[in-house]
Amino acid sequence: MSNIYDLAYFQAEKARGVGAIAFAEQAIARAQAAAPLNALISDSFQSALSAAAAVQTPDLHPLAGIPMAHKDLFCTNGVRTSCGSKMLANFVPPYSATIVEKLAYVGAISIGKANMDEFAMGSANEHSYFGAVSNPWNLTCVPGGSSGGSAALVAARVVPYATASDTGGSIRQPAAFCGVTGFKPSYGRVSRYGMVAYASSLDQAGVIAQSAADCAAVLQVMAGHDLRDGTSLDVPVPDYQKALAQSVSGLKIGLPRGIFGGEQAGLDPAVLAATRLALSSLEKLGAVLVDIDLAHLDAALAAYYVIAPCEASSNLARFDGVRYGHRCEN
Repeated sequence: MSNIYDLAYFQAEKARGVGAIAFAEQAIARAQAAAPLNALISDSFQSALSAAAAVQTPDLHPLAGIPMAHKDLFCTNGVRTSCGSKMLANFVPPYSATIVEKLAYVGAISIGKANMDEFAMGSANEHSYFGAVSNPWNLTCVPGGSSGGSAALVAARVVPYATASDTGGSIRQPAAFCGVTGFKPSYGRVSRYGMVAYASSLDQAGVIAQSAADCAAVLQVMAGHDLRDGTSLDVPVPDYQKALAQSVSGLKIGLPRGIFGGEQAGLDPAVLAATRLALSSLEKLGAVLVDIDLAHLDAALAAYYVIAPCEASSNLARFDGVRYGHRCEN
């Protein structure tokens, strides 16, 4: 797989005169070739080509005409949104999620919906009604979850970025498993309107891409206050791309003792070594490492496994076969 399939690649291609239709056709061909990964639940190939045909002016938004994919828990008007579940296997929303609208507004071209663990509950993308997703680097391995389809599509260079969601690691973990970059914003930074809920107080929409720079470019469009989401932060959106060029000199990075102290809290030695190498690089650039104590760190996982299932049981109650979901004969 070529490493050059980021947003910079598309900008260079645009400068050479390559248009959105060619980008869409290329992404469709890549998606078809990557079918063994089972990373795409529903394709939007025809609508992608139609949308690409409408992108004419070369000086539009940097994301205009560039193919991408949406995790299949973001509602897409006229396109099936299944959440990887048989309950919603035939659900076609009459509206789109805020982030879907925002990306479409700047001309992003969606080629379809990415596979996922059912209702975003899982860490391996093995629990989808539509089948498991494979890791592009080794088909016998899992891509992580629950945003495994998004991570696999980006890692396989089908699309340069895909939307994703994170409740307890569902962006960060599959990004790590697939060797790409995942970014989970702070809660409230990105609207949750139109995102099918798992655990409402923990869910957050984000992005998986080839690099931090690409995540910043996509987040710049996705972020912002939304009146339709009561948990949306009404604060200005920073210039994420400009922030990438800022020095880290003087930046304080907290190292929790429960993870980086004597007892490694189950942290894999290879992960710890890689993390320490990154921290060393940041120190050389002027960052300051600060030893901190998260007093109740040992209770965090237990708390998560109380909060998340409780909220999930409430949120999933709506899929009772009356207004939403599969209705059996008896």
